[in-house]
Amino acid sequence: MKKIRIAFLADLLFYSGSSLLLALGILRFYRTPMWAAVLCSILIALAVGGICFLLMYRSGRKKYMNKKELEEREALLLHLTLEKPERVRAALLAALLADEKAAHCEGDTLSVDGVPLVPLFTMEPVGADQIAYLLREYGTEPFSVACNTLSHDAEKLLSSFGRSALCGDEIYRLFVKTDTIPSPLICGEIPRRTVKQRLRRSFSKSNARPFFISGALLMIMSLFTFFPLYYVISGGVLLFCAIAVRLCGYA
Repeated sequence: MKKIRIAFLADLLFYSGSSLLLALGILRFYRTPMWAAVLCSILIALAVGGICFLLMYRSGRKKYMNKKELEEREALLLHLTLEKPERVRAALLAALLADEKAAHCEGDTLSVDGVPLVPLFTMEPVGADQIAYLLREYGTEPFSVACNTLSHDAEKLLSSFGRSALCGDEIYRLFVKTDTIPSPLICGEIPRRTVKQRLRRSFSKSNARPFFISGALLMIMSLFTFFPLYYVISGGVLLFCAIAVRLCGYA
């Protein structure tokens, strides 16, 4: 079973807590007795939390990696993209063997369990044309693709012909699990954003729209809440920020 990360739990608490407060506010607005409103709100929050847990636990892969893991993943995939093909095959072979897979390399062909594994690490998602070329080359023979990511059309084409792919997240987990991440990595040190760069990004003109929408929603919420002053002040601040960013923000 995968380790449940703090970000995963934080999301669950956020969704459950939000649904609890929303349900409590709606029930109290319709004059529901306090004990009944609290009980129903708790049950709704538990139900929402359970549903979110099932949905996020099944689909949450890259989303719940922490910052360090995401940086390490990007550095590894960039390394595999920039590295020479023979070294990429050697790195994949070492990781697969460490994972006790039946892998071997003959010439330019890397095979896993008798099926060729074709490295296609590119800066852009692997396209359908590249997959079509491999399908023509291998014909009826099975093969797998190792890549950063697939375009929608490429993924659909692979699936249509019963071929599989080993993509970025799976590759990163394989290297981490087997402790075979190459060292040193090409461009392994990813430059961190400075405070100035983060502030510049926060006050770009493109952020005017989310500021405006958030402020407008808070102003509307002030009409239906027991504490309208908080919503009016918060919404007013966000609307002011939207105007200021739109007028004076960075392009």
